[in-house]
Amino acid sequence: MSMDYYVELIYRYQGKGILIDTNLLLVYFIGSYDSSLISKFKCTLAFTLEDFYLLERVFNFFKRIVTTPNILTEVNSLANQLPQNIKLSYYTTMAQHISRLEEHYLTSIKLCSLDHFIKFGLADSAIIELVKGKYLVLTDDFRLANYLQTVNIDVINFNHIRAQNWGIFS
Repeated sequence: MSMDYYVELIYRYQGKGILIDTNLLLVYFIGSYDSSLISKFKCTLAFTLEDFYLLERVFNFFKRIVTTPNILTEVNSLANQLPQNIKLSYYTTMAQHISRLEEHYLTSIKLCSLDHFIKFGLADSAIIELVKGKYLVLTDDFRLANYLQTVNIDVINFNHIRAQNWGIFS
């Protein structure tokens, strides 16, 4: 996909909203708490400080940041691996950021009945079901991004844009 395509998607969804997938939301929360942890915490080692700054600009650019309880539970489980001595202050920061998110709940029984549940599980099935025609998805999950594209759901694979100079988010 060209950068022009991504820019067009970003502007199209600026007022509608964006759903940030688990790993990227974790990077945002960890970086907001203490950006030096990104390069030290095992769950965020694949990301850089520049990735966090890009995610911060994404958060500030979109009017609505959408999530699901499933994504937040996954983020919480990963963050639970932080050292015990920082969890209290980290979770305080996380709670402050969650208050900005628009959370949408889909029942697990409904998600389990979907064709793609067996392939993707609860969290990704919730994403697939929730965003159809409503929200842009930002993910670093190659398999999920490819599937979303095949079913005509607008998605940006973070790995395709992370090295770009995104003046759009200034």
